[in-house]
Amino acid sequence: MDASILREAGFPPVDFDRWVQLAEKALKGASFEGALVSDTDDGIIVEPLYDRTKNAKPLARSQSDRRWRIIQRADDPDPSRANRQLIDDIENGADGVALVFEGAQNAFGYGLPARSDTINRLFEGVKLDNLHLRIDAHPNGRSCADWFVDYMRSRRIDPARTTFALGIDPTATLASAGCLRMSIAALKASLPQSLSGFFASGLPGIVLEADGRPYHNAGATEAQELGAMLSVALGHLRMFEDARQPIVYAAPHIGFSVSADQDQFVTIAKLRALRRLWARLQEACGIPPSPATIHVETSMRMMAASDPETNVLRTTIAAFAAAIGGADTISALPHTVTHGLPDPQARRLARNTQLILASESHLDFVCDPGAGAGGIEALTEALCQAAWNAFQALERDGGVLESLVRGSFQTQIADAREKRAAAYRNGKKSIVGTTIYPPKQDRPVTVLDAERKPLPSEGAVHCPPLVFERIDETLGENMDAASATTAGEMAR
Repeated sequence: MDASILREAGFPPVDFDRWVQLAEKALKGASFEGALVSDTDDGIIVEPLYDRTKNAKPLARSQSDRRWRIIQRADDPDPSRANRQLIDDIENGADGVALVFEGAQNAFGYGLPARSDTINRLFEGVKLDNLHLRIDAHPNGRSCADWFVDYMRSRRIDPARTTFALGIDPTATLASAGCLRMSIAALKASLPQSLSGFFASGLPGIVLEADGRPYHNAGATEAQELGAMLSVALGHLRMFEDARQPIVYAAPHIGFSVSADQDQFVTIAKLRALRRLWARLQEACGIPPSPATIHVETSMRMMAASDPETNVLRTTIAAFAAAIGGADTISALPHTVTHGLPDPQARRLARNTQLILASESHLDFVCDPGAGAGGIEALTEALCQAAWNAFQALERDGGVLESLVRGSFQTQIADAREKRAAAYRNGKKSIVGTTIYPPKQDRPVTVLDAERKPLPSEGAVHCPPLVFERIDETLGENMDAASATTAGEMAR
């Protein structure tokens, strides 16, 4: 064949109206809006086609010169077993660890013993150089941070050779456990003084966090999750301002923890929106913006107990979206987490999912791949606006901490959770392996033997705790009805 004829060949121009005509023809009479136009939990309309965004600016992760860190959870109540897991994780590609102590909002009933000797036992024989070390928000978070700092000093570990996040977020603790150990006034008075020396030292690392995972896992929309994190971050800054500490030193040491779920494009846009929102908040406070440092954990509320192998696909999509969205660190929940403490095989699969995304798919090769993509940019912009509105509403309510104490934010999240559950019940949304295509019989699931422990219930401040439920638990006894409804819709 003469290749020159290819140069003469071409495609007829197709504008948007012509594309709609072709799409409606392919739909064979089905409604264009009903089939191809959707909306998010915040009511943001998602169109099927967008024009390219011109002059878009990339939103890079804070450490744009390297890929994200692959974080494995250390959450085994047996520190010796957790130590063996950690050594295996590091030898096989992980470059970070999240210390999840019992009572933490994302411990899911397990967690490392909250004792001063736990860190020594966990890190025995572990080389910490070039690792990222983080502690997840915990009711006794300041003690956990002290244990961590004491360990670093006793071993004379150079903090410049590691990165770390102490994960202190009392608001996340209050939201998940429903109590705080000290009064809000005492907290605001003591926290800035105890941390001011660290901020002024110039050492790198995240000390305070705005953790959105408790709100997400309880059913919050993306805008509610982002708005709550902004309110928490502003509360951190306000504490230091009230204590006459320069907030310009505190801002670079405030990080964010976010949930990533199976909605790929919304997750990408959520992380991109968070970077823009944090920059805008700092500008409003009159300080030069420092980049947002974002830790991502895959969503627990999306994980299903039925047909748990489908969770592998969900966490893969979530980790992919987190990497594309610019996460600095990512932790993928093992697919059997709904059945108990994951065994080594489930942990290995969670770790290798990220290794493939990083080392074989090279998702870090391009800085902010979503920049300029019309759909991603539009969704990012809409989420920024919705989240800023949610943030302002919380601030009018006295801030997220005060809103939680009064129980008003819990009510808003419960309403969002029920609205989402209704969409599953009427067949508008579906869960593969649960509401559609459920297995006739689940295969046996292997988990480690460990005792579950409840969240703490004693403290100086109390509020109604957020009701954490996976979506399949929220559906509960209506699961069969949801499956039948969805099956009927598919048959029609």
